[in-house]
Amino acid sequence: MGAAALWAGMTARCSKLCPDREIFLRSGGQVKFIHISRRAQLAAAGLLSSALVGGIGFGLSVAASSAEIEQERAALAARDKAVSSSASQVARYRKSVDQLAQELQERQDFMDDLYRTHFGQDGTAPAGDVVGKADGGTKGGTSKLDTKISVAPEAAPLLRIDARQRRFAALLTGAVQKRADKAAAAIRSFGLNPDSLARSAARAQNRAMGGPFVPWEGQDVLPGEFEKLAKALSRMEFLEASLLAIPSGKPTATPMMSSSYGYRSDPFNGHAAFHAGLDFPGSMGQPILAAASGKVSFVGQRSGYGNVVEVTHGNGILTRYAHLSGFSARVGQQVARGGAIARMGSTGRSTGPHLHFEVRVNGNAINPRRFLEARKDVLQIQQIATARLADVGDRG
Repeated sequence: MGAAALWAGMTARCSKLCPDREIFLRSGGQVKFIHISRRAQLAAAGLLSSALVGGIGFGLSVAASSAEIEQERAALAARDKAVSSSASQVARYRKSVDQLAQELQERQDFMDDLYRTHFGQDGTAPAGDVVGKADGGTKGGTSKLDTKISVAPEAAPLLRIDARQRRFAALLTGAVQKRADKAAAAIRSFGLNPDSLARSAARAQNRAMGGPFVPWEGQDVLPGEFEKLAKALSRMEFLEASLLAIPSGKPTATPMMSSSYGYRSDPFNGHAAFHAGLDFPGSMGQPILAAASGKVSFVGQRSGYGNVVEVTHGNGILTRYAHLSGFSARVGQQVARGGAIARMGSTGRSTGPHLHFEVRVNGNAINPRRFLEARKDVLQIQQIATARLADVGDRG
């Protein structure tokens, strides 16, 4: 009963909304009559409603499809971004590894240059021979290179090379320091101050240097071990150069002396006098030899000395050769230890053919005997330094 009543009510409302309608059309003096029944109106309304609902459904479907397409586009864009990010990360890693390799190569070049400069090595030895065996760890702080390697874990082999280089630098520094200490002890055995001579050699070198300032790019990744090595090598260089400047070679082939250094009775008037050198008797024209390598600074005559040759050896050290009969060197000439520079004679205040030999430090005469009577081990240290510096000079 309720459903029938509801249906009857709806039918009554539709009848009110859609009553039968009649439409009159006048055209050309004629009148046409069109009758639209309630059923036709309801059918048209139903079709219109269906079309409207269908249109709304179609619009919603299109909107849903568009949203799905946008989601897919967003997902594709996210994947592209992820791929691009991964590619960028790979490129950064590759660039980081390349940079690390370049920095290690620069450091190896630095080590080769140190070897070539101080030991005359030609730098053609394999990297493994130069770097040394791998070590489980090295002492010292963490360098920028270590930090960069930790960012690129794929470059772990470079870290092992870094550790080997640093260990090698530490070991070489110890060896260089021992060698420098031996040179210092040898200088001290002559009664000279090794630190003072080394500073003098450094000042002399700085007076003959120059050029534009070009910063070295590799200094930011240079560990402390290499800075210590460079300083130790410089100290050894200056000490050995100072040792070679000490006149320990015999100035002539005479086994004995006729007069010593110090106070003596003057051979001409018998009065007490100070003798500033050593006298070596010999034959006229006997070769006179440079007691150490250096530069000839004077060739000529001096009052009381007769014919004289003077050789400067650096660090304020000068040797004087007097009473000569002739000269074999000229001013400005570089002479080597044992090189002939003059001939023995008897010019000036002299009683016969002999060589008067002096050693002066900063203009003051000192006893040459300490240099000519050097211990065998000291002479060996001098010979080692001579061979090293000669090898460096030959290799350029």
